[in-house]
Amino acid sequence: MRLIDRYLLRQLLGPVVLATLALTGVALLSQTLSGLDLIVNQRQSALVFLKVTLLAMPQLINMVLPIAVFVAALVALNRLHTEQEIVVCFAGGMSRWRVISPAMRLACTIAFVALVMNLWVQPAAYREMRNELFQIRTDLASTLVREGEFTEPAPGLTVYAQGVDGAGNLENLFIHQMKPDGSATTYTAEQGRVARSQGRPVLVMKNGSNQEFSSKGVLNYLTFDEYIFDLSALTSGDELVHYKPSDRYLHELFFPDLQQDWERRNRLDLLAEGHARIATPLYNIAFMAMALSAIIGGGFSRLGYGRRIAITGAVAAVVRILGFQVQAAAEDEAWLNVLQYVVPLAATAFAFRSIFKQRVSRYIDITRRPARIAGAAA
Repeated sequence: MRLIDRYLLRQLLGPVVLATLALTGVALLSQTLSGLDLIVNQRQSALVFLKVTLLAMPQLINMVLPIAVFVAALVALNRLHTEQEIVVCFAGGMSRWRVISPAMRLACTIAFVALVMNLWVQPAAYREMRNELFQIRTDLASTLVREGEFTEPAPGLTVYAQGVDGAGNLENLFIHQMKPDGSATTYTAEQGRVARSQGRPVLVMKNGSNQEFSSKGVLNYLTFDEYIFDLSALTSGDELVHYKPSDRYLHELFFPDLQQDWERRNRLDLLAEGHARIATPLYNIAFMAMALSAIIGGGFSRLGYGRRIAITGAVAAVVRILGFQVQAAAEDEAWLNVLQYVVPLAATAFAFRSIFKQRVSRYIDITRRPARIAGAAA
């Protein structure tokens, strides 16, 4: 790249990076607010909460990248054009393609990075997040008790713990179990902890007592130093992690295992997600071209380009919303997947047409109007 090309690229790269970080931060804030349930209700550590939040970032970045490219390009190009630096480039003999080439190279690079994230980074991150959420949801230590509250994790079972520390240890534990035959058993213990014994989840209670009231009205009482309470009835042994379309790799979206009932019923959803993974990076190129069209597509104006920028911004919003609508419609009709590529490519084509359209020059032809020119000279 020549010196002027590198200069234009630097002027665009900085705002794009800043806009991406800013919009990602806003999206990340909304993600963290919705994920506070992991700490409040599931009693997970801040490290688990941070891990789940960071694993959601690849999709968030892919969503905000086209908007960041569009906003940053408008800011940078508007400043360059207002300060007449682009005018100087045209006056120096640079063609329109030469002027917009650094911006389009940057857009193509961003589109390639977004494609890599769509095809490999996002599925890997979302699979890990799905596994983490599955472990949280099946974590008996967090679902069995809530500090200072009576909970019913299963019919006929009431659990209470006065305190729960960060390591999952339960203090002053109380368990009341009603059995189908009418008998009832009450356990109290100073300490308790969820563990596994012979592959089964158990609750190990220490320094407590057991009071059993039989169906015949007989009360049995005993104390223990350690007692193991079986929790197998609270777990579902056949429960497996289910990967959603956003968690799957491209080959799993285009070539699902049709012998499985869920994949056979959701064949069109998987296909639409696969085409969206390939098509969405094209919006980075389309939005960059639209930003160039808003600034360079018209003549120089000392009054600014607010009206043109507003119109282009509205058109860009309509284009992206239309892309979402097409993706949703493609989940019902497979042939509509073609439109997922048509929408960004058509937006790019119209933007280029606006940039490279011919402008009519206004001049006086002295060969056809000699008398008028002579009179004006006199």
